[in-house]
Amino acid sequence: MTLTPEATRPLRILIAKPGLDGHDRGAKVIARALRDAGMEVIYTGLRQTPEMIAAAALQEDVDAVGLSILSGAHNTLLPRVVELLRQNGMGDVPVFAGGIIPDEDVPGLKAAGIAAIFGPGTPLSEIVEFIREHTPSRHPIANRDS
Repeated sequence: MTLTPEATRPLRILIAKPGLDGHDRGAKVIARALRDAGMEVIYTGLRQTPEMIAAAALQEDVDAVGLSILSGAHNTLLPRVVELLRQNGMGDVPVFAGGIIPDEDVPGLKAAGIAAIFGPGTPLSEIVEFIREHTPSRHPIANRDS
């Protein structure tokens, strides 16, 4: 069996900061942890609109999108990113989030398509494992530990 380059490439993860947050330490910590786990990470930088995030995800052909948010606008911005990904044919790309998100908002965000929400103090290994378990099967080799 011959593997295509697509089947052997590392997982590509987009890390983005939607909204007007000016603090990105958590996003950078996640980006580093994913890189250390062998994933390719694209970080968009601060103050991205949902449209900018969805466009970057499409252009970079990512396997998952991580959103870091502290501004309190999560109930508006995160579902909009999921909606735009779906409109661009990327509905199978898992979107996970981190930051300051009240527990009472989690069910609504999950219903809107956010696959997981990681709060402060979540072990980085838990986030890495989540991504490996929930990325699309179109890159089966990339999900293996060896």
